[in-house]
Amino acid sequence: MNITLYLLTVLIWGTTWIALKLQLGEVAIPVSIVYRFALAALIIFALLLVSGKLQKVNRRGQLICLAQGLCLFCINFMCFYTASQWIPTGLVAVVFSTATLWNALNARIFFKQQIARNVVMGGTLGLIGLACLFWPEMAGHSASRETLIGLALTLLGTLCFSAGNMLSSLQQKSGLRPLTTNAYGMLYGATMLCVYCLLSGTPFAFEWNARYIGSLLYLVIPGSVIGFTAYLTLVGRMGPERAAYCTVLFPVVALNVSAFAEGYQWTAPALMGLVLVMAGNVLVFRKPRVAVPVDAKLA
Repeated sequence: MNITLYLLTVLIWGTTWIALKLQLGEVAIPVSIVYRFALAALIIFALLLVSGKLQKVNRRGQLICLAQGLCLFCINFMCFYTASQWIPTGLVAVVFSTATLWNALNARIFFKQQIARNVVMGGTLGLIGLACLFWPEMAGHSASRETLIGLALTLLGTLCFSAGNMLSSLQQKSGLRPLTTNAYGMLYGATMLCVYCLLSGTPFAFEWNARYIGSLLYLVIPGSVIGFTAYLTLVGRMGPERAAYCTVLFPVVALNVSAFAEGYQWTAPALMGLVLVMAGNVLVFRKPRVAVPVDAKLA
């Protein structure tokens, strides 16, 4: 089950960039995000009500869902989309991949979980591998004030993503399943973004064509309903630090799709980066050795 959820998350989120590119047009980015999570919340609520699996959430749980919606389905998306206007998407991917390390650190701080050495080593290898993959793109970008702002926004988005992981883990420890908390979180996130759009005067436009509607449905159903449910289920089953290694593999899937669809050419540094990323993946999921007592060894 863990392998299935992991591969599902990586394949879905590694291909959502195609739908995101197709979303660009007359509709403002915050409005498209509102449509995405409002529809996703509606679908999840409908599925849970029909199946009778919608869990009751007390006041404390609702407050955590509100915080999760703010972190996972609101601020981080706005940060990444805004940062992508000023810095290369490769640099965004590299910074976002540090989520593995942030999750390990936050799990240690908030849940007193021991930081596994193999997770830190694997996450670091993956980070170096991504830097190799996107080095040409990053090297050709000149530093400026906008670059620093973009980096700060990307780091803020990554920290919000990690905080959302911790909140989901906390909810699952109290017995709430990801589908229920995602439904409320997406509803809260869409509502807060909707208020932002109203206050900022952003028009709620819509493109009635196959390109926009098709890409929106892909982002809603596979990208949000299935992707976030699979990922946050992994957070509960494997721990946030191991689940977050998905963020290192998303760009690898995206580059392979780009090689097929857009003619991306693999280079020697990129292939080296790919090897490092996969080696990091092996390290992250390697089971730690269990120390055998001396008496047992003698026996």
